[in-house]
Amino acid sequence: MAYVLRDDQGRIVAASEEVNVGPGWQSIEQQHPDYVAYLENNLKQHNPFRESDIQLARVLEDLIGILIERNLIQFTDFPSAAQKRLNDRQSMRSKNRLSMIVEDDKDFFRLK
Repeated sequence: MAYVLRDDQGRIVAASEEVNVGPGWQSIEQQHPDYVAYLENNLKQHNPFRESDIQLARVLEDLIGILIERNLIQFTDFPSAAQKRLNDRQSMRSKNRLSMIVEDDKDFFRLK
């Protein structure tokens, strides 16, 4: 659980992990899209390498997937903690892709 302070338009202007931060603060799930976006924006502003690191992580995930598909490495070759992280990331990426697809009125699917 996290705690946020919002402005008059409902945008998050501050975040904390502390419980009783002060008046006006409200609890929020750590996976809430507003909270995640706030953290990402703050990290981008304070760490210029972050976006590059994110892109490189995606390249490495894709590379690992290709190597596994071509039987050059086995998924079980990775330590269990790495297997869990890879599964979690793959699950998050596939959920994100599915949320970007909407059904048209003629039973076609398109990207949002």
